[in-house]
Amino acid sequence: MQRILLIGKTGQLGWELQRTLATLGEMFVFDFPEIDLAKPESLREVIRNVSPQIIINAAAYTNVDKAESEPELVQKVNAEAPQVMAEEAKRLNAAFIHLNVYGRTKLAGEQAVQEVGGSYLILRTSWVYSLRQGGFVTKVLQWARSQTTLHIVDDQIGSPTSARMLAEATSQVIAQGRGNPFDYIYGNHGLYHLAGLGCVNRYDWTKEILELNPNRAEQTIKELIPAKTAEFPLPAKRPLYSGLDCIKFANASTINFPDWWHALKLTIVNN
Repeated sequence: MQRILLIGKTGQLGWELQRTLATLGEMFVFDFPEIDLAKPESLREVIRNVSPQIIINAAAYTNVDKAESEPELVQKVNAEAPQVMAEEAKRLNAAFIHLNVYGRTKLAGEQAVQEVGGSYLILRTSWVYSLRQGGFVTKVLQWARSQTTLHIVDDQIGSPTSARMLAEATSQVIAQGRGNPFDYIYGNHGLYHLAGLGCVNRYDWTKEILELNPNRAEQTIKELIPAKTAEFPLPAKRPLYSGLDCIKFANASTINFPDWWHALKLTIVNN
């Protein structure tokens, strides 16, 4: 049975990955404080002790505003730690899958993984959400029960991505290796976009979340007002466009990833 090491188990994606990967091998799952990505070199001992055939990194520093005041810490977690994982994966002849919501230090992490080489996949994604914990969809549903007016920006565009479906697609990639993930991923190594198909702005996304809410009778929202990003000054600058073109992944894989609206409906209505 292949040994799968998952780094990051408490986030939206990590929690879903634990569920979807469980049937594919023997799972070894770590997160803070068992491991500390702020001390990247400490990862080497963990990885060597497990000696996995597959390493999956679903951990990251994701507080974009706080990151502005902790640049050195963010660099270690988002850039240096993935490099260590890639180096150890190459040394062990293990496949390495790096899941990444795009950002400056995460770009550095992608580049570090590519420079190390080996059997790696970088899956770049966008606007990941789940109903388990504090993503945008969860926040909107909470606001809907506590506020009468919502101001939501309409000039930020992205590709909403279900954490559950992202985890399922990652597991399917591993399953397609048919017990030999190293060779399969080595033959298809590279950087791929994997997100909900299509794009939407946050205002229209919010409208759909409210419309699909199965508990609409509990909603107190009376008015949804479009706003601009400039009206909400924050420490970190938000990109106005973060939609992803996933055609490369579609051409390289037989995995069918749904469009963002159908994934949202499945997540909210069928949860």
